[in-house]
Amino acid sequence: MKRFLLLLPFLAACSGAPVITNVLTPYRIDVRQGNFVTQDMVAQLKPGLSREQVRFILGSPLVADMFHADRWDYVYRYQRGWQEAEQRILTVFFQDNKLTRVAGDVVAEDGAGAEAPKPAAQVIVIPGPAAGTDAQEKK
Repeated sequence: MKRFLLLLPFLAACSGAPVITNVLTPYRIDVRQGNFVTQDMVAQLKPGLSREQVRFILGSPLVADMFHADRWDYVYRYQRGWQEAEQRILTVFFQDNKLTRVAGDVVAEDGAGAEAPKPAAQVIVIPGPAAGTDAQEKK
């Protein structure tokens, strides 16, 4: 009986455990897996590119199937903590070691509806103190 009385506080402490585990959840990190392919990378692909050129633009494929030697799959999966995973798949097809077509979630935009690309950086010329000295030398 004495042993039971000693264990009673421990049993009482365990009774609230399910409530605590519903409130306190462990931290889950963001997980990125595979090849991250952007729209800009896909826009550089043109029919007739060699395998080496495609590998230079997109990187090595995640899946190169020996049963489908003329097909490369670029798979990207991103899962944020407890949220549902986001997955992108890009498939590149070759014929006679030349790029024929591209299919998947990431597709390049047509040039007809797109605006001219905005420059990534803008150069601004700031006149320095040398500009004032030139005016004094001319006098």
